[in-house]
Amino acid sequence: MIGWRPREAVATERVEMARVEIYTTPLCPYCWRAKSLLKAKGATFVEIDLWQYPERRAEMIERAGGRTTVPQIFVDGRALGGSDDLDALDRRGELEALLGA
Repeated sequence: MIGWRPREAVATERVEMARVEIYTTPLCPYCWRAKSLLKAKGATFVEIDLWQYPERRAEMIERAGGRTTVPQIFVDGRALGGSDDLDALDRRGELEALLGA
């Protein structure tokens, strides 16, 4: 075959994405903002809707160190806080490293 060359092997490194969990309620604009940012960064996340699962609110409060507002965001079990905290991490250029993006 004219011009045919074998494909060169390309080394690829598999990067594990962090486990992201976000506690939300459906009508919360801050929840939507946080989820939009996570999606824009290519992160997948587990969403815990506190309207659908109200019994999980106590779990969220305990994990979040007493914070009661939504969203509450956790990356690999570490509490990051809410939407403003997520935005601050992004502005400082620290969010992608936490997400493994």
